[in-house]
Parts: sequence; C-alpha cells; structure tokens
Amino acid sequence: MNPIRVGAATLNQTPLDWDGNARRIRAAITRGRELGVTLLCLPELCIPGYGCEDAFLSPDVVRRGIDLLFDLAAETREMVVSLGLPVMHHGALYDCAALLADGAVQGLVAKRHLAGDGIHYEPRWFKPWPEREVAEVVLRGRRTWPLGDLVFDCGGVRVGFEVCEDAWVAHRPGASLAARGVDVVLNPSASHFAFAKRDVRTRFVLEGSRAFSCGYAYANLVGNEAGRAVYDGGAMVAAGGRMLSAGPRFSFHEADVVSADVDVDAMRLGKARLYSFRTAPTDVRGSVVAVPFAWPDLEPGRDPLPASAGWEHGSHLKEEEFTRAVALALHDYLRKSRARGAVVSLSGGCDSAAVACLVATMVDLGLAELGRDAFVARFAHVPGLADRSGRDDLVRVLLTCVYQATANSGTVTRDAARTVAEALPATWCEVDVEPMVRGYTELAARSLGRDLDWDRDDLALQNVQARARAPLAWLLANVKGALLLTTSNRSEAAVGYATMDGDTAGGLAPIAGIDKAWLRTWLRWMETAGPEGLAPLPALSAVTVQPPTAELRPPALQQRDEDDLMPYPALDLIERAAIRDKRSPIEVYRAVRPHYPGVPAVTVGAWVERFFRLWCRNQWKRERYAPSFHLDDENLDPKTWCRFPILSGGYERELAELAEVVARDRRMT
Repeated sequence: MNPIRVGAATLNQTPLDWDGNARRIRAAITRGRELGVTLLCLPELCIPGYGCEDAFLSPDVVRRGIDLLFDLAAETREMVVSLGLPVMHHGALYDCAALLADGAVQGLVAKRHLAGDGIHYEPRWFKPWPEREVAEVVLRGRRTWPLGDLVFDCGGVRVGFEVCEDAWVAHRPGASLAARGVDVVLNPSASHFAFAKRDVRTRFVLEGSRAFSCGYAYANLVGNEAGRAVYDGGAMVAAGGRMLSAGPRFSFHEADVVSADVDVDAMRLGKARLYSFRTAPTDVRGSVVAVPFAWPDLEPGRDPLPASAGWEHGSHLKEEEFTRAVALALHDYLRKSRARGAVVSLSGGCDSAAVACLVATMVDLGLAELGRDAFVARFAHVPGLADRSGRDDLVRVLLTCVYQATANSGTVTRDAARTVAEALPATWCEVDVEPMVRGYTELAARSLGRDLDWDRDDLALQNVQARARAPLAWLLANVKGALLLTTSNRSEAAVGYATMDGDTAGGLAPIAGIDKAWLRTWLRWMETAGPEGLAPLPALSAVTVQPPTAELRPPALQQRDEDDLMPYPALDLIERAAIRDKRSPIEVYRAVRPHYPGVPAVTVGAWVERFFRLWCRNQWKRERYAPSFHLDDENLDPKTWCRFPILSGGYERELAELAEVVARDRRMT
C-alpha cells in the first residue's frame, strides 16, 4: 500500500480547562489536516489535562471527559486520531487513549504501566491494565465500546499504543504489539522536562521503531500545565530506526503538529527480514478492533525532518535548557494565574538577579517566537500592556524590581541591583527599610527588657532585616495584581540558609530547584554569551564579581555565605551524595574528601556534619517553600520529589561514627 501520513502533536493544556483544552485539541486536529495527516497522536490525558491530581477521582470530571470525547469525534472525519482521558470501569479508574476514526469513537486502550516515582503519582488515581486483557465499557449510559490491551485494524493498517511510561519500562508493550502485526505505534505522553532527558526519549523512539519495525509517533505536552512540572514538547515521528520528523522543544505555541510519511509495506518487509521476529499465534478474542477506513493516496518521498535548533547541539545545552524551560514556565504561570506581572526583591546578589533575568528572558523568547501582537494577547488581562509597543516597555510593565536597604546594605549591592534592573529594563524602586528594622528591634527590646546585640542575638537580628523587606514586596505585588517571586535556591533550601517570610516570601520559587554553584555559572554565561538568538547581558558583571553574601551583619563582621556554611561546590557535592544518592554520613565524607585533597580531614568532616545537622533541622522550611519548577531528579521539593520527616533522630549515631572516622584519618595524616 502507499505510505500513510502520520502526525504527532504538542499541546499546552490546563487541568480542568474544558473549553480551552477542547479549543487546542481542535487546533491540533486542524493543523494536522492542513499538513495532510491521516493518523494523528495527541498527548496523554489531553482532554481533562494530565495534572488534575485528586480531581481525577471526581465522577463529574470523568463524565465531562467522556462527553468532550464524543463532542470532539466530529472533528475526525477522514482521519484517525487518538485522545487521552480517564475512564471508569468496574469501580476502577484507568488512564486511557481513545482511538477515533472518521467521526466516531472506536475503542480505548488502557495504560499498562503507571508512573509512580518522583514527581508522578499515577497509582494514587489509576489502576494498571493487565496485559492481553480486553473488556467492554459502557460510555454515557448507552452502548458498549472495547477497552483494554487493543490493536486497531484501520482499513488494513494495524495501530497500537504505548502510553508514556509503557515505553520506559524493561518489558515495553511494543514487543507484543509487533508480534501482533502492528504497523504504527502511537505514544501519547505527558513526559516532564528534566536535564538531558531528551536523549533518553529519542533513543526509545528510534529503538522502538527499529526493533518493532514500525512507524512510531511520539506526542507530548508543552509548557507549564499545572504549576510545577514543565513540559518541553519535542514531538517525533520515526520509522525503521530513522527519525523522520522532530518538533521544537520549549515552544510558546499552544498547539503544533509534526508529520512524516510512513511506508507501511517497508515496515512489514523489515519484520519479515528479521530472524528474531515471532508473530503471535492467535489474537486474543476481541483484542483486534476492525475499523473501516479508506487511506488516501499520497505521493511518496516526503521527508519533512527539520533541522533542529543549533542550541540543541551546542556546548551549553544545560544553560539553554534551563533558560528556555523556566522562561516558558514563567510565561504560562503568569498568564494562567492571570497575574499582572512579577515583582522581585532585587538584593544585588546572584539569586535575585537570576530571577529578574529569567522574567525578562521570558519576554524576549516569547516575542521572538510569537511576535508582539500574539505575545501581548497572551497577557490581555494586564492593564496598559496593549498600549506598549517596544520590547523594553513590555518588560517594564511585566517586571518590577525593588531594592530595600538596611543599615548593613552597601553601595556595591545597591549599585549592582540598579545596574541590572536598568539593563533589563525593569520598573525600579529603591527604599530604606531601616526604620522598620529599628522599630521591630525596639519593640523586642521592650518586650524582653534588654537591648538586642550581635553577640547574643546574631541570627534574630539577621532575620528581622530579611523579614522587614517582605511586607513592602507583598504590598507592591498586591497593588499591581502581580506575582511575588521568591529568590532562594536549592543549596540554601538543603541547609535552611534562608529566612522564612524573608527571601522565601512569595507565591512562586523559580530557582528553588537549582544549586547555587551552577546558578553562578549560568549567570556568567548570561553575562558573556546568553541563549541562542538573544544578546548577552554585560550588566550582570556587577553581580558575578561579588562573593555571595546575605549582607545582614554589620560590615565590620564581613559576612560571607561560604564562611557561614562551606564552599558552595562542596555543599552541592555533599547534598547530591546524601540526598540524591542516599548515602550515610561516613559514605558522603569518603566520597567528598578526594575532591579536596588539600583540605584537612577535620574540615571536610565538619562540612559533612554541618550539612546533615542543618538538613534535618530545616525540613519544615522546605515544606513551606512556594511552589517551584521541577527541573531534575535533584529537586528537594517534598511535594513532588524528596520526602523527609520534619522530626527525626538527626543522624546522631551516624554522625558519632563519622567523628571517629575523621579522628582516625586526622591521626594518619
């Protein structure tokens, strides 16, 4: 037979946004039709949204999803389209991919392997479907439809499914689908972004199409769907181990489709040539759904594989991914929450400078891809934005930076904050909060019956300065109807080196998943190079030349973050070994010490001990952090990745054993 045109879509959906989700699904189907696509795969659970969480258990949500499925069926005339939704059967809820053809629902494949690690909680809501099991489900109280481990014979072309996690497991369903003669495998996914994850996806798409000798369409979500997870898109169509078409990642477009022509006869011949290929002796009764469908004739030879963006292959892939992921996430968070911009308490240090830069970069990347009119339309709820034409004016409306000085603030940080704000350029405010700090300390002194001093009250006097800044930042955000962004990073979260209701005050924590040492590397890259297509920001040199400091002690005490804690690179090594790799204090000490051969054993041991003690004491802070973007498997967010008890034994026995090892090593050197 002639080749068939296969498409894979990316969608920027929102949980429970029934009208919006339907509009974007229709846009993807329309785009597929324009491209001549006949077989189109859309992302997992795209009808209600993947991130509905416990709302999945609402019968009303299930009903609305099914109603919308049948409403959308009319859009599939002369096409075969897959849509995702939850379906209830015999008291259990299943994550399903429905196949629609020529205007009608044909059946539903239930996901066999559920993602239950890290950021995923699918087993909380769904049940896994058993292999080779089929059933019939009643939808809308009417007739029955086939449900389960199905293959669809669409006019002589066999179509099967691997739903997201199904392709990530050791015994993926594709092998049995190949044995059942499937010609094209559809993979509707909701695969969140993580650093270096793109290569893993590409490998299983290519290897699946090669090993199963089939066409393979991979669809994915894009953008910040529900608040924490960021989806990078990257739809793909492959066949016989060769990538035919691949879509962009981190796109600001809400719906897009990539397509390619798959030669079904060539795929079947490939199976016939494989000695290792074995067919299934018989099909399980009812497991093959016959779908009458007439495939249109296509002219062979179409190969639309676009050249991937240059940054995908550059030497700064992590920097590019971080910038584009967070910029897209901020764009979606601001518009979906209907915030009228962002407020950042700009201290003159690297953390707040990074957050402010990311907001401005969101504007840059959005304008570059969407154009001025489409970008402004995304923020139609922001007063006055439509009247601004230039890029700088748009940034000033969407970003407000405020520098709040105390008696311990220096001219270096003040000048650095102003320099960065003017370079972005943000709306700039500068105030003196020292009167508020003095007012609080005087009230405390009267309550305690004594004056506060730095010898006895160091931590309290530091914290009151940070907290005195929060009310004004919140007030500005409230008056503007804007979102207050926090400026604390992952390294500080690990050891609690942050003031609750100070630098952690805000509604969203954009950099809470990034360690301090790498964040400083990223800022230097932004200063000298920056993302592909955008100009660098030399003004950041005013920030990057400074050693990290909270600047909360008097200048005479010369406060430095790394003096309070340890070198940030060491902190990050310890954190990864202790938290990501789950090593004991002694194992962490032995893993870290070779990285610092010139440092005494007692010093390295003190770093490790300090980390574990601070980690245990500060879980309550991590529980209270504003929502953060999930960027990799080193996230410390207890709501999406890393759980730890608020109260614990504090590793007392383990740290006592560590002290003995350190003492022995000290004697030997």
